Amino acid sequence: MARKRERKSSEGCALDMTPMIDVVFQLIIFFVVTITMSENKDETIRLELAPNGEEVESSSDNPDAATAITIDINRKGRMSMSNVTMNEKQLRDIMARRFRKFGNSFEVWIRGDALATHDQIRRAMDICTACGIGKVSFLAVKDPRTGEQKDFFDGTNTSKAPHAKEYRSKKRRITK
Repeated sequence: MARKRERKSSEGCALDMTPMIDVVFQLIIFFVVTITMSENKDETIRLELAPNGEEVESSSDNPDAATAITIDINRKGRMSMSNVTMNEKQLRDIMARRFRKFGNSFEVWIRGDALATHDQIRRAMDICTACGIGKVSFLAVKDPRTGEQKDFFDGTNTSKAPHAKEYRSKKRRITK
């Protein structure tokens, strides 16, 4: 004999969405906190002061910024891109590949430390020239906004800006 199953009505069932929404927000927070930002630069570099220079717009406003390559050169002459140290041969290979792919339609931005020597900066410029790249620009600070930047350039608080004395003595040597 076959028994008939009684179906229960689903009118009284309810699914609480609050825990589901909480989990989704937790995942969003996790990914936002752990994601590596695309702008990975050498934070030890203190850019030169250039109050009369042209201002560079952010990547959202400037279409050239999306294809630009940034080369960091710290005060000891360390060359890096995206905070990855490289020698001259590696940089030359990257620039040559980029030039073959895009031609001369992209910019190279050099972030040179204020204490880096001209020879250290020139090495990156020479590599760009050898690869046929003509759009080379230098990044600098137009207006020191943070307290650390102000301390560095005027040299008032050397505990927060440890290389400020070295920067001031370099500026004195250049201006004499």
